[in-house]
Amino acid sequence: MTFVHLKNAGLVDNRSIDWSNIKTVRIASEKISKDLWHQVYHITFTRTSGDTIDAIAVNDASHEECSMTGVEVFVVSKHLPEAK
Repeated sequence: MTFVHLKNAGLVDNRSIDWSNIKTVRIASEKISKDLWHQVYHITFTRTSGDTIDAIAVNDASHEECSMTGVEVFVVSKHLPEAK
């Protein structure tokens, strides 16, 4: 669903992504009812050019359905280095 949001925004297309190099990391999951979790994922899409697009996806999921609600997608425009 995150890819579809990025595609609809004109940020990617099917040919611009290296499909073998997509990284998804769940960064938060909170149980909000008996069979419902609020989840946050960091997804990195690598373009065929080598550039990356980082996105944060937020949705509610259950055992029945991986997306019980719409997926909210945030594009990470800049990663700040760790302060020293």
